[in-house]
Amino acid sequence: MQNNLLVDEVEKIEIDLLLEAVFRYCGYDFRNYAFPFIQRRIVQRVKKENLSSISALQESVLRDKKAMEDLIGDFSINVTEMFRDPQFFSSFRRNVIPIVKNLPKIRIWHVGCSSGEEVYSMAILLQEEGLYDKTRIFATDINVHVLEKAKSGIFSIGGMQLYTKNYFEAGGKRSFSEYYKAVDDQVFFHPFLLKNVVFAQHNLVTDHSFNEFDIIICRNVLIYFNKRLQNDVHKLIYDSLSVSGFLGLGKREGIKFTSYENCYGEFDGQQKLYRKYK
Repeated sequence: MQNNLLVDEVEKIEIDLLLEAVFRYCGYDFRNYAFPFIQRRIVQRVKKENLSSISALQESVLRDKKAMEDLIGDFSINVTEMFRDPQFFSSFRRNVIPIVKNLPKIRIWHVGCSSGEEVYSMAILLQEEGLYDKTRIFATDINVHVLEKAKSGIFSIGGMQLYTKNYFEAGGKRSFSEYYKAVDDQVFFHPFLLKNVVFAQHNLVTDHSFNEFDIIICRNVLIYFNKRLQNDVHKLIYDSLSVSGFLGLGKREGIKFTSYENCYGEFDGQQKLYRKYK
């Protein structure tokens, strides 16, 4: 039992040192990510590289640029889909759109946009509601590689059946196939969906607010952070959201037990849509 505790403590020290090394070497700060998530990803990388220890991984990433990129990529979660959790988009369409449609301009920030599927989903929804032309969407992620994929608008045809189902459950009004062209095993979404989208790298941990937004979508990002970092990100979101603006979070996320709990009202609590009122 004592030996197991010692092994666990040594591993914790190794992980702390590795994360500190990554931060000092390239500025990416993963020190306040949820520990079980970080631990799992690091152990997987050690096995994949056939290394003897986490300390050996630290040496590798400090001396090999690709090894560092691979590890940072491991910490970037890119699980997404078009109209993911369609009831969220359905609620957004029914409840948020009638309010924001009266704004002269609409500014939206998609935080942790990954490969862009939810950004394209929002662009389609706004197009169908006649609001896309006066909207500017800022889509950010820490991972430059997935941002390049997002900019391309090219996705696997294998996901289209699920995406079409999600689209209609989210209240889609047209044929989903009108928004893309299929070529062999890929689909190319029409470029007009990107005309008002700006993709950019942004690090939630170290970067600051860069605009004021009417809507911020930050879904399934906070679950990978510890409580301290969650609260820091909520401060960034609060500082970036206009009064009466809307915040959309993921199913397992919320504002309770944060320093900003009393700054929002539940707009649709079941779908994790909130409205800032102070």
